[in-house]
Formats: sequence, structure tokens, C-alpha cells
Amino acid sequence: MLSITSKSPYAVKALVELGLHGGGDPVSIAELARKRDIPVQFLEQLFGVLRRAGVLQSQRGVKGGYRFAKDPAELTVLEVVELLDGPLGADADGVFAEAVAATRTVLEGTTIAELVADEQRDAGVSMYYI
Repeated sequence: MLSITSKSPYAVKALVELGLHGGGDPVSIAELARKRDIPVQFLEQLFGVLRRAGVLQSQRGVKGGYRFAKDPAELTVLEVVELLDGPLGADADGVFAEAVAATRTVLEGTTIAELVADEQRDAGVSMYYI
């Protein structure tokens, strides 16, 4: 059926935060978790899955953390969802299959880089000076 757990939205939030850092130096998981209000241990589990899937790279040490191993412009939200929650709508039929198809279209057509750009744009719009 159509099942997206809390794993995927949390991971997408953290990936967007990672993207906001520009992709240079690794970003600590503690910083990402703090900025997006995600439990650190939970985010560690999610990023472990994404690292093993080749989406992220990790670096140990004082200046350690995570960075993208895959270009965020090529990483779709659907890919993140299916890595963390399994195939979306595998057993759906009838009207539910239609709902899954619509959901897949939206998630497959949205990249992490687009979400980062949206957030940057929205942050600029909400800022004004007197």
C-alpha cells in the first residue's frame, strides 16, 4: 500500500539542511539534527542507510560529518523514500494504485536540490529590511 513513515520526511529535512551548507566541508550529524529538530540517534540510523546506498559520504574525526556522494540535483525525494521505507505502493490496486501513481510522480519529479533552492528562495522572501 501507500506507506511513508516518519523516516523519509526527517531524512529529506536533514538532506535539505545539508544542501544549504553548500556541499564543501562535511557537516556534523549533531548540527543537522539540532537545526532541524531531529533526534541525533534517529538521524544517525537514517544517514547510515543513505551512506550505504551511496547517497552520502561520511568522514570521521574532529572535522568529520556528512556530505553528498550523489549530486543533490540527481537525488529525488522518491529515491530517498524508497531507500528508507521500501517500494512505494507495491501492492496497491484500484483507486489506491492511482493515488500511488500520483504520489510517485510528485516525489520522482522533485529533487533535493530543488527543495534546497525553494528553501533559499523562501528565506529570502521572508526577509525584509527597514
